[in-house]
Amino acid sequence: QSLPQQKLLTWLSVLECVEVFAEMGTARVWGEMGRWTIIVLIQLAKAILRLLLLLWYKAGIQMSPPIVPLNREQQQPLHPQDTEDNSSGKDQTYVGRRSSRVVRSLQSTPSLQSRHWGSPQQREESQSKRAEEMNQPPTPLGLQETIAESLYITRPLLHLLSLGVWGQRSWKPWLLSAVLDISSLSLLSDLKDLNRRERAELRRRTILLLYYLLRSPFYDRYSEGRILLLLRLLADYVPGVGFVTRPLMDYLPAWQKIYFYNWG
Repeated sequence: QSLPQQKLLTWLSVLECVEVFAEMGTARVWGEMGRWTIIVLIQLAKAILRLLLLLWYKAGIQMSPPIVPLNREQQQPLHPQDTEDNSSGKDQTYVGRRSSRVVRSLQSTPSLQSRHWGSPQQREESQSKRAEEMNQPPTPLGLQETIAESLYITRPLLHLLSLGVWGQRSWKPWLLSAVLDISSLSLLSDLKDLNRRERAELRRRTILLLYYLLRSPFYDRYSEGRILLLLRLLADYVPGVGFVTRPLMDYLPAWQKIYFYNWG
């Protein structure tokens, strides 16, 4: 990735990290008008950054989060003793004469913090395989797939526009957003030879369709009573589950009112 593309991904990641805090903080300071203003500005900035990545840098199907979090356990450096052993040519493994089992030699045992249970070859193979998967270039998108990804990127803006036109109690913004999401997934489903990250992203988007059960006005008219009843039954009749379901019942109304939790 080029340096400008990395900067775009960084800013996009920052926006996704602070959007809920910005919405809640602005609502506390400037009220409802300030809240919706910051929502529109953040969604507009995210859409511009994503469209630049899609159309200018040919980034393909865009992931969420844009930058993969660092797995520090997998990135641990070799123990100094391991480095010395490798440079001095000592064998890291010992092969049993009868069982042919490969075990680590005592001379190459790392410290407790960086120790793992696989052989060095297995660890190197898994790391190299993971690195290959992460470094795979994005799958080129044709015209149909580019339109599908553009629909997914612009869906929040169209939803906000429809909210301003028809109001928050109308079914039209909910239906418009659902149609755009389903259309985008349908157009992208014909794409073949996706890499592992892109397949995981499409699965994530498909699972997120369940959020429409928690989005107003469907939640207010149909889902709220049934979900709360199910949580209450689980809390009353399943031992130990109440520690999770009762706080969830108290938190769900507040969670449902935060725009970026539901629609971001």
